[in-house]
Amino acid sequence: MEDTSRKIVEAAMRLVREKGYTATTTKEIAQVAGVNECTLFRKFGSKKDIVLAGVSQAAWRANITPELFADVKWELQQDLEMFMEAYMARMTTDFVNLSIGLRAPQLYEETAPFIMKVPEAFISALTDYLQKMQELGRLPGFGREVLEARVLAFFSAAFGYVFLKASFGDKLSGVEQQAYIKSSVDMFIRGLPGIEK
Repeated sequence: MEDTSRKIVEAAMRLVREKGYTATTTKEIAQVAGVNECTLFRKFGSKKDIVLAGVSQAAWRANITPELFADVKWELQQDLEMFMEAYMARMTTDFVNLSIGLRAPQLYEETAPFIMKVPEAFISALTDYLQKMQELGRLPGFGREVLEARVLAFFSAAFGYVFLKASFGDKLSGVEQQAYIKSSVDMFIRGLPGIEK
């Protein structure tokens, strides 16, 4: 992407993150990008086109891919803590706020597949990991439905923490991230069928 287009996309994504899609105007995007509003329309055509160009770039999705979770040691507690830590290191307040801004009804049908790439990467990697742990005999076998429910619960715990921190900071809870991770992982492991801790 050439420099002017990149500046326009960066300005738009920053404004969507700060104000939401609906409240962001093309005039503001042009002003923040340091270009004329006509240039903005010539390069992209519409505000929606600018935002869709931005969301299609991996850099605006926190770069969360299954490879982020590849450094496993095949030790359940340690590996699950790594999953949460890796996710929380990338899913910053800025990315949470951008994700919220990208859910405007005018563009959500187009942005949803991109927004879903983050949870899909986490869920896919964790599912594969737990299945492999079962194959290695490190976890008892349990059905696909139980596995999917557990993976979703674990992801929800990670997502919930970053979402609440992004929304309220320490006003809702002062629980530190590392303490939360250790407690959540411990609770998750104790909830797995056939695991004694």
